[in-house]
Amino acid sequence: MAKTIYNTATSIDGFIADSDNSLQWLFDVEGGHPDDPSSEEGPLNEFDDFMAGVGAVCMGSTTYEWILGAEQLLENPDKWAYPQPTWVFTSRDLPAVPGADIRFASGDVAEVHEAMAEAAGEKNRWIVGGGDLVGQFFDAGLLDEVVATLAPVFLGEGAPLLPRRIPSNRLELLEAKRSGAFASLHYRVKPA
Repeated sequence: MAKTIYNTATSIDGFIADSDNSLQWLFDVEGGHPDDPSSEEGPLNEFDDFMAGVGAVCMGSTTYEWILGAEQLLENPDKWAYPQPTWVFTSRDLPAVPGADIRFASGDVAEVHEAMAEAAGEKNRWIVGGGDLVGQFFDAGLLDEVVATLAPVFLGEGAPLLPRRIPSNRLELLEAKRSGAFASLHYRVKPA
């Protein structure tokens, strides 16, 4: 059965981006960047398997804008990493990556979730981030799983992993494992 999954890397102290909304801290960790030769020992090789099961992607505007800038996607659209239809939640006009299936959205996440489910078919729906967007999916009862891959770094501040209170009785640990220098925790989100 297809699921809606929040799968992300986080610092040990629970931040998915630093105070400048950058992910460079993750790429600085050994095994944290696809071009790093040691990535075979990190979570990236497992990420390919995850992505093979994803049929639709959703992210917030801050995440999208960071990816646009970091990869210089408007000048290099072939670097866009998501062949799946991708929804970007935003209240502003943002440029689309040429040739990519990007759909800008705002408002209720339930409507977008329905469209994502239709586009994904039997495959999963991946909520990339940020944490507040993921929280909206949780609030609507539309978040099935959380996969948090902890990188060996403390940021001290930044964008939180998931700025919602989710009590322990709503989470079931499915798996905890080591992946190179990283630790991955996989939870099922139980219905209310």
